Formats: sequence, C-alpha cells, structure tokens
Amino acid sequence: MNSVFLLLGGNLGHIQNNFIQAISLISENCGSISQKSRLYESKAWGFEAKELFLNQVVEIKTKLTATALLKETQTIEKKIGRKEKTKEDNYNSRLIDIDILFFNSEIIETKELSVPHPRMHLRNFTLLPLNEIIPDFIHPGLGKTIVWLTEHSTDESTCTAI
Repeated sequence: MNSVFLLLGGNLGHIQNNFIQAISLISENCGSISQKSRLYESKAWGFEAKELFLNQVVEIKTKLTATALLKETQTIEKKIGRKEKTKEDNYNSRLIDIDILFFNSEIIETKELSVPHPRMHLRNFTLLPLNEIIPDFIHPGLGKTIVWLTEHSTDESTCTAI
C-alpha cells in the first residue's frame, strides 16, 4: 500500500464544497483517506488574484501507481469543473487543483509528473498543512524534515489555518 500526500487548492466557486467533493471522489477512486490537515487560507502565489486561496493536505493509502493516481486526480479535477491546463497557464485562479506532493519516499521524474512536488518547499500554503500532520517526515529530495523546511521557509506570504 502506498502512502501519498496530496495538496488540494482552489479560490473559485464554493471552495470548501469543492474540497468535500474532491475528497469523496479520491476516496471512491484512489484510496482511503488516512488524515487531513485543517484548511489554510492565503493570497495567490505567483500571480495576482482578488480571491483568496484555500489549501488542504490529505494523506491517502492507495494501491495505485503514481502515474495512475495522477490520471485519477486529473479526472477528479475535471469532474469538479477544472479547465484543461495549458503550458501558458502556469498560475491562475481555479475551482480545484490536486497536486501529488509525496508518493511514499520516492523521487519520480517523468514527462508528466515530478514527485516530490518541485516547488512545495518554497510555499507556506503547502508547508504549513504538511507540518501540521507530518512534521518529522523527511523530504526525500532535500533530506530535511517538514518542520525544518517550514522554519526555514523564505516565503514571506501569510497563510492562516481556518
């Protein structure tokens, strides 16, 4: 059984309802939810947006491979109303985004998927919910614990648990 940490994010529509729907679909199609962080609110990262973002980290136990999980999470995003991602679309407002942060302690580099998520250690909205549920987990690429990465974050943006 694989232990996977996903980051849910969004700033459009009924965000909390989108998260509830996403978690339900993840449970039905991907694996069992073993823990969830609180919701965290922050301003957009990497672009300007009027709406605040909500983020939450969810741990699942799954038999899926990383590639199969990616396909399932992308299908879930589309079911909730996410528009197709494009290369020009690096950062924008969205109904839902589901990122694979960690897949066990593996380092995965393919054309479609990079795990651990390549920018997660630069973002308080990812570090704070991770720190809430797995502070002692060691980032397999950086060799540092989540609590260490959180304490040494250079991200100056505010991120608040709600």
